Amino acid sequence: MRELKVLLVTGSYGLSKALKKIMETDKELVLVAEANNAYDARDKILECKPDVMLLSHDLPRMPGITFLERLMPQFPIPTVVVASKELVEVALEAGARDVVVFDDLGLEDYKPLFKEGIPERLHQALYPGLDKRSTAMYRPKGDWGNLVIAMGASTGGTEAIHKVVRELRKDIPGIVMVQHMPVGFTAMYAQRLNSECEVDVKEAKSGDIVQSGQVLLAPGDKHMRLVKVNGVYQVECRNGPKVSGHCPSVDVLFESVAKTAGKDAIGVLMTGMGRDGAKGLLEMRKKGAVTIGQDESTCVVYGMPKEAYEIGAVKYQVPLGQIAQKLYYILGKK
Repeated sequence: MRELKVLLVTGSYGLSKALKKIMETDKELVLVAEANNAYDARDKILECKPDVMLLSHDLPRMPGITFLERLMPQFPIPTVVVASKELVEVALEAGARDVVVFDDLGLEDYKPLFKEGIPERLHQALYPGLDKRSTAMYRPKGDWGNLVIAMGASTGGTEAIHKVVRELRKDIPGIVMVQHMPVGFTAMYAQRLNSECEVDVKEAKSGDIVQSGQVLLAPGDKHMRLVKVNGVYQVECRNGPKVSGHCPSVDVLFESVAKTAGKDAIGVLMTGMGRDGAKGLLEMRKKGAVTIGQDESTCVVYGMPKEAYEIGAVKYQVPLGQIAQKLYYILGKK
C-alpha cells in the first residue's frame, strides 16, 4: 500500500504527542501537517492535501465533530475521529468513517489509545472496500439489505459514469441509471460498460429486476421508474413527454426512487448541463436517502450538480474520482 498522508488535528498537546507516537509505528503513515483548531485545519487541508484526517473532538473555539459536519459537503476528506462513547453516532452522522472511542480526553492517560489499532483504522478510512478490519460500523460484504443506488448524468457523463462503474465490485447493490443519450446509443453504451467493468450492465426494459452487481441503464427514448412488485424492486420503462427537458429524465427516475425506496437509497448526480435531476435528488434527500453530487472541479459541465447543491439536495459533494469510494463508505456505515 502506498504512503498515506495524514493531517492530525487535536486540541491537546498530550493527545497530539500520543497520536504521533502511535502513527510512528506504521512507516506508511506520513504526518504532513498538524493543527490545533478547526480554522487552521481547514487551511492545512487546502495547503497540504492530506489523504486522511485524524481528528479529536476536543478542539478550542469549534468542537471537532462540528467542524467535520461543516467541512464534509465541500471537502469530504476521509476522517477518523477520537471522541467519547456517547458521541460515536454523532460523529458518524457528521461524516466520520470511524470513531476511536476514548473517554479520557484531557486526563493525561493516553495509554489505552495504543491498543485501538489506529494505524490500520487510518488505512481503512481511505480504503473502506478492503474490509481488512472487523468493526460494528461496517457491514459484511453482501449484507446491505434492500438498498438501491440511482445515478444520473448528461454532458460529460459517459466518461464520468465509466470511471465510477469500473471501480465497483459485484457486491454493490443494484443500480438504476439515466444518461442523456439518443435511442440506440444507450444499448451500445451499456454493452461497452458491460465488457469493461466487473458489474453487469444492460439497457433496461420494463420488468427487469434490480439486483446486486448490476446496472440498469434507461433506454434512450423512455422514462425509467423504480417500482416494487411483491416486495422486489423492478424498473418500468415507458414513453412519455420530456420532463426537465429530457426523455429519459433523471428527475423522473429519482422521484420514483424517493417514492419507492425512501431512505433505502443512495442518489448520485454527476456532470451535465441544465437542472435535470436536481429536483428529484432533493426529493430523495427529503425521504432520507443519502445524496452525492459531483464537485465543480471534476465536472465537464457543472450544471445539474450545481443546481442540486444550491437547492440543498446534496449531502456530499465529491470529486469524480472519489464517488465509488464514497459509495462503499456510505454502504459500510448503514
